[in-house]
Amino acid sequence: MHPDEPTIDPPLVRRLLVERCPAWADLPLRRVRSAGTDNAMYRLGDDMVVRLPRVGWAVDSITHEYEWLSRLAPHLPVAVPEPLALGEPTADYPWPWAVYRWLDGENPTHVPPGFAQDIAGFVAELRGLRLPDPPVAGRGKPLATRDAATREAIDALGDRVDTAAVTAVWESALAAPPWDGDPVWVHADLSPGNVLVAEGKLSAVIDFSSTGVGDPAADLPVAWNLLPARDRAEFRAVLGDDDATWERGRGLALSIALIQLPYYWDTNPTLVANSWRVLGELLASA
Repeated sequence: MHPDEPTIDPPLVRRLLVERCPAWADLPLRRVRSAGTDNAMYRLGDDMVVRLPRVGWAVDSITHEYEWLSRLAPHLPVAVPEPLALGEPTADYPWPWAVYRWLDGENPTHVPPGFAQDIAGFVAELRGLRLPDPPVAGRGKPLATRDAATREAIDALGDRVDTAAVTAVWESALAAPPWDGDPVWVHADLSPGNVLVAEGKLSAVIDFSSTGVGDPAADLPVAWNLLPARDRAEFRAVLGDDDATWERGRGLALSIALIQLPYYWDTNPTLVANSWRVLGELLASA
């Protein structure tokens, strides 16, 4: 999916484990099929997973996530990945990597009853945290910081999108009043691939590589990338977000989808399909 990806295969992962985690080096190892873009994952034995960056921009997130997950986990209402080991670069592989506890569950293909309340409850608990020296979430910054990249994506897509319609939604979001409260904790990448459902309930949230503090709108894109239209009002009601925050959330959902489309057009059909879903949902409600 990315230029100059390192080769990540079972023999490499096995060598890394031999060097860093020899007690686990002989456990069964198999690739986890995923539409994720930043990391390759290999299930290790029955109850662990190895996570390895596949692109340079994801490298810092490994140590970031490893540091913050243990601080966040005790305060959250659902399971999150448990860090078990942090691996160092080697002659074979240039970046840090990590081992986590495996979490059971499935990415939702449809939203079960009550899911809007579940995911809103998770967002609300996360927003309410007060932990010292928090990092800044990139997607928690003002929407204007994404303006150039969003307009470049619209230009790149050309007649594959309704340029006038998506530009109007984007400019409406840019015109919304910015967040002027204290920064709050956000996951900043809530999407179908980063939530797990078991027995019809939200069971876990994964991939905290973007977590930090910022505009609470950073966790609203899930209202369009996963929730059906009928559940959005319930989701918003639990959180109590005002019109400006909701509008910024719409803008962020649009920006993410637009930027993903041209980049992953030929390499990640699952992500492309979800981006089209987001655009359809946003334009339908514009």
